[in-house]
Amino acid sequence: MCRNIRTLHNFEPHATSAEVEAAALQYVRKISGTTRPSKANEEAFAEAVHEIAHITQHLLDSLVTHAPARNREEEAAKARARAAVRFGTA
Repeated sequence: MCRNIRTLHNFEPHATSAEVEAAALQYVRKISGTTRPSKANEEAFAEAVHEIAHITQHLLDSLVTHAPARNREEEAAKARARAAVRFGTA
């Protein structure tokens, strides 16, 4: 599940709120052990995603770096190349 959580810091353009929410959702799914909560746990699940997304955005806004911003397309191409080697499709 957590393989879908991607680095969000130091990219240009900056991470969108949708990307932050997706990472928070993956985190909550991982620690709760479920991809969809029961009706009884829906509210707690949604609240956790919201709070984690909020604090994640706060963290991203607070981080400082002197490294040049990374390019999303270049990083995605590198990830595809690594996956191709890993799965033998290269």
